[in-house]
Amino acid sequence: MASVSFKHRLEYLGLRLAAALIRPLPRKVALKVGRLLGRLGMKLLPGRYQQAKENMSKALPELSSAEIETNLRRCFEHFGMSSMEMLRFDLPASDPKAVRNHIDISGENHLKEALALDRGAILLTGHLGFWELGASIPTELGVPVDIVAKPLKNPLSDAYFEKIRKSFGANILSSRKGAKRILKSLRAKRSVGVLLDQHISPPGSVPTDFFGRKAYTTTAIANLAMKYQVPVVPIFCLRKPDDRYDVWIEPMLLLSADNGQSVESNTQLLTDIIEAAIRRDPSQWFWMHKRWRVKNKQVKGNASE
Repeated sequence: MASVSFKHRLEYLGLRLAAALIRPLPRKVALKVGRLLGRLGMKLLPGRYQQAKENMSKALPELSSAEIETNLRRCFEHFGMSSMEMLRFDLPASDPKAVRNHIDISGENHLKEALALDRGAILLTGHLGFWELGASIPTELGVPVDIVAKPLKNPLSDAYFEKIRKSFGANILSSRKGAKRILKSLRAKRSVGVLLDQHISPPGSVPTDFFGRKAYTTTAIANLAMKYQVPVVPIFCLRKPDDRYDVWIEPMLLLSADNGQSVESNTQLLTDIIEAAIRRDPSQWFWMHKRWRVKNKQVKGNASE
């Protein structure tokens, strides 16, 4: 474990206190608390709010100012509720009303068809809805899964959430040296959950079109899928108005270099799939992230190389 500072210990104490208060609550009450905390976050985190507003306004220019504000409020509420769900995520063994009993799943056959190829599978998803829940679905179907996650800066909090994630049978792969870790899991015929909608600086990424603007996206997934002919299975999880979850699994993709396909074009294809999922309910994506960092001169430079 990385070195632990006094600040880390203080943050971790706050996390454990929050968990102690939230975990005993009925789910409906916990979600109401989360919704209120989300609204409070809009006020207490003005930098995050402005970043989200700028991102959403540029990505969805067809929305009016009032619609943007409504979506932003719903976005912060959603992530407040998701935080409460995460603190309670390892309760299913003892709580019959826990979150995993509030799921509607479709497309399980797509995942089974992909795994029948006996090459493992890359589960493509993004920071949409309650993605932690979506990552647990394969284990619900009896499929071993590993999840690629970026370690938290606070090692104590990181270990706490890793334990929660492991409670539903998943292994955690650090995003550091992620490609090697993913390949090892795939060779063991496991499924690997990957979030593809984060900024990754080059090298190792290419600028892709994402909501009409350029954003750097890792090429590792397309590279692995093409080189080893591993199926890519998109899977997403959205919160429904009644606070149930809609999880859908899409048909697998087999990426190759045939028919003029390239790592760049396939990375764009995967990005398009994530954008289409986000457009189902834009208020449930992580707009607070600095996703678009490509400058025009950088795009021109890459195009000429």
